[in-house]
Amino acid sequence: MDDVDAKLIELLRRSGRLSYAELGRTVGLSSPAVHDRVGKLEAAGVITGYHASVSQEAIGLGVTALVGISGGADDDVALLESLRRLPEIEDCMFVAGDESYVVKVRVPTIADLEHTLMQIQQIPGVARTRTTIALSTKWEGRVGGDDGLDNGAADPETVTAHDDTAAAPAKG
Repeated sequence: MDDVDAKLIELLRRSGRLSYAELGRTVGLSSPAVHDRVGKLEAAGVITGYHASVSQEAIGLGVTALVGISGGADDDVALLESLRRLPEIEDCMFVAGDESYVVKVRVPTIADLEHTLMQIQQIPGVARTRTTIALSTKWEGRVGGDDGLDNGAADPETVTAHDDTAAAPAKG
């Protein structure tokens, strides 16, 4: 992968609808040359797909939550497959820290979130969940570099956390 490939990837990450001609004008190549390079990037698994960005609220998914999942690593394959079957889960990340995984859940209502959390908690291998509900989304799917944001760290008061397990009795 060279600098031209890197520039093509950056452009496509920002706007997957750019034509080969528009891409070519930007990087100084012909449309057929860009088509060939993009095809090679797709075949190599560098470009894995294209998608439309949509307003989650407009499609009825007004509640977003990040759910930390703690559990044993006895059968992570089965646990991950069970999580994959839940359509409410958009993303799943293996993480360092108190949880093993963090998943992004999108649902229409808090009642739907409760139902999804109950489903997650019933999966063998899930010992505990910890849920953070987003009050608003400041940006999502950010592609590096300057995108007009005000160097913007999100307001720390835009999320709430809730431990979904009962507190252990105090010792002593």
